[in-house]
Amino acid sequence: MAAPQERTLALPWGTLSALSFGDPAGVPVLGLHGWQDNAATFEGLAPHLEGVHLVALDLPGHGRSSWRPSGMDYGFLSWVVDAFHAADALGWETFGLLGHSMGAGIASLMAGTLPERVDRMVLLEGLGPLSNRAEDAPGQLAEAMLAEARHGSVGERVFESLEDAAERRQAAAGILSDASARTLMTRGTVPVEGGVRWCPDPRIRAASRIRLTEAQTLAFLRQITAPTLLVRALQGWPFERERMADRIECIQHRSRLEVEGGHHVHLDAPERVAAAVRALLVSGSLPGASG
Repeated sequence: MAAPQERTLALPWGTLSALSFGDPAGVPVLGLHGWQDNAATFEGLAPHLEGVHLVALDLPGHGRSSWRPSGMDYGFLSWVVDAFHAADALGWETFGLLGHSMGAGIASLMAGTLPERVDRMVLLEGLGPLSNRAEDAPGQLAEAMLAEARHGSVGERVFESLEDAAERRQAAAGILSDASARTLMTRGTVPVEGGVRWCPDPRIRAASRIRLTEAQTLAFLRQITAPTLLVRALQGWPFERERMADRIECIQHRSRLEVEGGHHVHLDAPERVAAAVRALLVSGSLPGASG
């Protein structure tokens, strides 16, 4: 596969940067990365996806994309809207989704919001967003307001070197190889005097102003019609078993894959997931299903 191409997509309030992998005549698939990562998270997996045209976004406030203007927050539903704007900018009426972690949560809400536009989906280590009880909403907003004030006054983080930045990302991520951490931080930092600067907006680390309740989350998931592959890494994120089981049951057409590895297994060891991911994205159907 040829080297990925840089893309810039216009949004109503700014621009999104993206990496375009594969033949533009292939199956259109939007890639959505995890929290504090960027489009480079799919650099290991993309070469295995022959027949797929993957456009992996840097989500707002991440990688090389615009930060949200002052006064705007990084609410989860806003990411859903932004991702649809990105698909519109690409001229895609229908498309597939490949999401990791937070990106998997965004993808699943997209597929439940406008199911007629999402025709296939792979979710790596995630399904739906974090949720709260309804009675927790006032405290959530109060916490978010305090966090926004705190993070809004934080200066830009500078590391002595790319290697130092990669080590810090690796320490925060749990299981993440040296090469994977460097891949993420090569796109997640820019050179400055004295080292490299962390690209993400500090405000992404603030708490969300509001979270969906679990009942609302399940309502979105029940609307998903796309054939969906759910990939779980056995040494990955420690999901709440009962809550995740309820969410999985909402997906009408699903297949599950469990593999050895950590939360970033698609980047650390893409060969463990590549065949199943490609099969779903290229065919648009689950194993044993027609069409």
